[in-house]
Amino acid sequence: MTTVLSARGLEFSHETTAVLKGVDLDVCSGETIALLGRNGAGKSTLFRLLAASWRPGAGSVTLHGEPYAYNRKGRDRVRRAVQLVLQEPDDQIFATTVRADVSYGPVNQGLTEAEVSERVEAALAATGITHLAERVPHHLSFGQRKRVVLAGALAMRPEVLLLDEPTAGLDPTGTREVAASIEKLTNAGTAVVLCTHDVNFAYAVSRTAAILVDGSLVSGPTRDILADHVLMERAGLEVPWAPLVSRALGREVTDTRDLHDR
Repeated sequence: MTTVLSARGLEFSHETTAVLKGVDLDVCSGETIALLGRNGAGKSTLFRLLAASWRPGAGSVTLHGEPYAYNRKGRDRVRRAVQLVLQEPDDQIFATTVRADVSYGPVNQGLTEAEVSERVEAALAATGITHLAERVPHHLSFGQRKRVVLAGALAMRPEVLLLDEPTAGLDPTGTREVAASIEKLTNAGTAVVLCTHDVNFAYAVSRTAAILVDGSLVSGPTRDILADHVLMERAGLEVPWAPLVSRALGREVTDTRDLHDR
């Protein structure tokens, strides 16, 4: 897999409180990374640094090996490749129709009308909301509004998609739909980094897990990281049910989806 995004030695403080302390992370094409940690661990901060919304106090982020530039041109470059979808959809919805909202990004990229239309239709179809295209977004359900925001991000054709709590507030059906969307995206080569408190969802959909604890990031194969009782306890998280059941049954999970698919 090709490395798209790299963070090296990221440090960030809120006023006098150090949040991130020398964080390193590589994001590769077609990869799913689950980012976890207790409330206040710095997950949202890291996302904003990766999206070039904030500038680190120290360290650097590179896109295809080129360091971020924090002027308008540099941020525009990052935003064409890296899209951040926030937990609360109403923070990112502002147009009067779903179609207008999804088309906002491509239109502002200066694409032709035909290119914008093709991207918007593909994004609406990918998120299953084509039938909602002419509806007012704020009149939709919470889950539907989350899909509108996701469609808007997909219409930008990002190389990296940052999803902040993508299943928060969703029922089991909505959660399965998000998991299916993530799988389609990664199969097509998009890198997905998802921030979540749902350790079982993280275990089911990711191959790599990254845990923020005491300002540092510990990452590795999901089946190893999320089954590490000591690390999970330090991070204020519970071990997912899959490795617990696997251990009880006396067999090893060789794939993060092994038990989830049964």
